[in-house]
Formats: sequence, structure tokens, C-alpha cells
Amino acid sequence: MNPAWTRFLPPFIRTRIAGRPGLQKAIGNTGWLFADKVVRMGAGLLVGVWVARYLGPDRFGLLSYAGAFVALFSALANLGLDGIVVRNIVRDPGCRDETLGTAFVLKAAGGAATLGLTVVTILLMRPGDTSAHWLVGITAAGMIFQAFDTIDFWFQSQVQSKFTVYAKNSAFLCITLVKVVLILVKAPLAAFAWAGSAEIALGALGMALAYRVRGGRLTAWRASSRLARHLLRDSWPLILSSVIIMIYMRIDQVMIGDMVGDAEVGVYSAAVRLAEVWYFIPMAVVSSVFPSVVEARAISDELFYGRLQKLYNLMALMAYLVAVPVTFLAGWVVELLFGEAYAAAGPMLAVLIWAGLFPNLGVARSSFLTAMNWTRVHFLTVFLGCVVNVLLNLVLIPRYGGMGAVAASCVAYWFAAHGSCFVYRPLRRTGMMLTRALLYPRIW
Repeated sequence: MNPAWTRFLPPFIRTRIAGRPGLQKAIGNTGWLFADKVVRMGAGLLVGVWVARYLGPDRFGLLSYAGAFVALFSALANLGLDGIVVRNIVRDPGCRDETLGTAFVLKAAGGAATLGLTVVTILLMRPGDTSAHWLVGITAAGMIFQAFDTIDFWFQSQVQSKFTVYAKNSAFLCITLVKVVLILVKAPLAAFAWAGSAEIALGALGMALAYRVRGGRLTAWRASSRLARHLLRDSWPLILSSVIIMIYMRIDQVMIGDMVGDAEVGVYSAAVRLAEVWYFIPMAVVSSVFPSVVEARAISDELFYGRLQKLYNLMALMAYLVAVPVTFLAGWVVELLFGEAYAAAGPMLAVLIWAGLFPNLGVARSSFLTAMNWTRVHFLTVFLGCVVNVLLNLVLIPRYGGMGAVAASCVAYWFAAHGSCFVYRPLRRTGMMLTRALLYPRIW
């Protein structure tokens, strides 16, 4: 019997998935994850804009700085365990309690280490800035509660992500309402940082309740030092990769705050928030077509590279469809949403939106690298992009402020996704395919 939601699908899709429960389960799971992103994108953007208008560029910039600063260390809290734990549980469901218990202890220890490291680092970097110390400490405190994300690993292994969506979206919507109240009562800046950490804690409680309702018991979990060593041995390359990615994505906000000031961080963060609001769409598309790409490789190179070219073309076309109108409407959109205080974010958005071309293509290219099992190449290209980003930021931010960071991001994103293909010989064919997608993104 087909799930009830399939009746909302077009007839030709309904026919193709009829009688295929595994595929139906995967599609339904993806749908829940997509719905989660849409809810967070919509409500998060609206309330985030309201918070930014209430706080103003200076205080919003300091809050954004604290979030970006903590994000640089977040890989230590996550420990790269996600895929590894899910893989182990799928292979051996009987080890569930030991695997989840060990992962929970590791993530709790990682969260505590993240809290300590971020607080010590911010004290050294901004010794006289008490506000920054408090905001970073409050924000980092939420990392400890991310240990309960271990429960999500179980739901992922069972293809039941809807329970994670229930728990985390409930927490998100509750805290969204709390933020509205904080604005109405004219709450201080620290209250919004506490709200962010409270969302993580409330989500953790929701995850624990969902796990209990589904028949799981946290008290049955047990940690194993042997398994902990095994998990860390598998995850350390992923930890290193995650650290590089977070530096790559968030170092610009930290550098602007330290080189220019918090107000400039606020303006730049407004542009980034709008430019990145749609990034989840290409990730959802690539995750949906990835199985067909892997399947094509097993059939023939011609089919494999043909499907990759269509995927690259689609990613480029999507980026153009977003970038062209935003280029002309950026100033109007920024002032409409954020107000005149953030007017300088308009030109930043008009340029930064074009950088979205390259993360799009990079996500698509990662499907090729994964299919070829060239994960080290992926890490190397991201690392080189990170180095380019930091070096350009050091040169451009002191001269041009946020716009300098925008220029640095555009060049770094291009190099990581496209330019690096011509540095590594086996990727040159991919580089030419990406060039073709940029120049003529034909999908028909």
C-alpha cells in the first residue's frame, strides 16, 4: 500500500514509485528534510531581519561576530561523527546502544572543549571587550547540548528524519516566537544570544522525547573506550575537513570584526544572509540525483559524463536565474527588509549573489569526486580555497571593508570550485565541463 502523501505527486511519478517501499521511504524522508529547510528559511529570514532592524548594524554585527567566531570551533563539537555513526548502525543494528552512547560522550566532551577553547581564544583576541566575551561564551554553551544530535544519527539510520524535524522545528518555532517577544519588550543584546542557545537545548529535549516515544531508552546507552578510539580514528580526517570548511565560510565575518568594526560585520552579515538563503536548494537537487550519477558510472563513461554535464548546467542555470534579478533589485530589497541603516549591504549583495555560481557548481562537482572516491582531492580544493580567501581578506578588508570580503569570497569560491580543476591534471576534463556550464548552461 502506497503512503498517503504519494497522491499529491504527478501521475507519472506515482506510477514509477508504486510498489517500491524503499524508494518511497527515501523520497518521503527527503521531503521532510526539504520542508524543514523551507520553514527555517522563511520564518528564520523574516524574524532574523526583524532582529537585525531592532539591534541595528553595530549590535547585530557583534551578535553575528559571536556566531561566526563560535562556528570556527564547531567542528570540535561535532567531531565528524555523523556519517560514521549512521554507517556503523546500518551495518550492525545490534550495536545501537553502545554506538550511540559512545558518540554521545564524545560529542559532549567535544562541546565542553569547544566552550573552553572559544572563551579562552576570545579573551586573548579581544581582551577589553566584555560584551564579546559574554556573547561568545553564551553562544558556545549551546554546543554542549548538540551531543543530543546523536539521537538524529539513529533516526537517519532508520530513514525516519521526520522525528528530528518534529523536534527541532518545534524548538525553532518556539524560540522564533521568543525572539519576537524580546524585540517587543526591547530586550538587551545578550537575550538574543541566550535565545540561540536555548533553541539548541530545547531541540535536544525534543529529540530525547522523540527517541523515548519511538521505544528507545537513553539509560540503555553505554560508552566504550575501545569504540571511542575506533570512531575517532575514522573521523579525524572529517574533523580536519570540517575545520577548513568552517574557516572557509565564516572567517570573513571574524576578520571584518577585528579589522574594521562590529557595524561593518552587521552590514556584511545582512548581505550574506540574503545571498545564502537559497543555498539549500542545489544541495537538495544534488542529493536527489546523486544515485543516478553513481549508477551511470557503472554503465558507461559516456552516460556518466553526460549526466554530470546536465547536472553542472542545471546548477549554473539556477544560479543565473537567481543572480540576474537580485543584481538589479539588491539595493531595494536590502532597504525594504533591513532599513536604511543597512543600505551599504545592497552593493555587497549585488556582487555576492554572483559568488553563488561557484558553491552551486562545487556541490555538483562533489558528486563526481565522491563517485570517483577522490575525497582527498575534494579536501585539497577546499583547503586551497580557504587559503586564497584568508590571504585576500588580509589584503582587501583593511582597504575596502565588507566589500573587500565580498571580492575575496567571489575569487575564493571560484578557485575552490572551478580554478582548482586546472591545477590538478585529472580534474581538467571536469574544469572544461564546468566552463561549458558557465558559458552555455543548456539543460534540454
